[in-house]
Amino acid sequence: RRKVEDIFESMGFSIIEGPEMETEWYNFDALNIPKDHPARDLWDTFYLKNGLLLRTHTSPVQIRYMEKNQPPLRIIAPGRVFRHEATDFSHEINFYHIEGLMIGKDISVANLKAIIQEFFQRFFGKSAEIRLRPSYFPFVEPGFEVDMKWKGSWMEMGGMGMVHPNVLKNAGLNPKEWQGFAFGI
Repeated sequence: RRKVEDIFESMGFSIIEGPEMETEWYNFDALNIPKDHPARDLWDTFYLKNGLLLRTHTSPVQIRYMEKNQPPLRIIAPGRVFRHEATDFSHEINFYHIEGLMIGKDISVANLKAIIQEFFQRFFGKSAEIRLRPSYFPFVEPGFEVDMKWKGSWMEMGGMGMVHPNVLKNAGLNPKEWQGFAFGI
């Protein structure tokens, strides 16, 4: 975590943290995740008796930050997340996630790819190569999976894309004035 934070701080990102217990608004609604989306099912989300839930990603931190801060913005949100999943070598009910957000006037997919490429090369070494594959996430449009080539094999490393206009509106930003990208690793 320290190395990840150091790399992003050196690229001008601030480190922001938020609550592990969340409301449905911040964890789902504000992120353009429909009421009938499978991620809301008990299978994926730990709902608590107090009406809250354990966050399934650190994206709620991004919404809370956008509500209180005016762009341009450049943040990462590292932290624990919780998912009600069957455990195996690549799945666990509690793990660390890092998400990033960059909002400005002229932010593009090219900026996103450059930041992610730079991060992976600094973290894994100059031989790390990435590719973006089209994918769907309700909170970005267009959306991508990022794969990294490491020692000859491609591995899925996370999801990302341009922040959906509805997400910007839900955070109080005008999508005709601001745009940006978000990523989760």
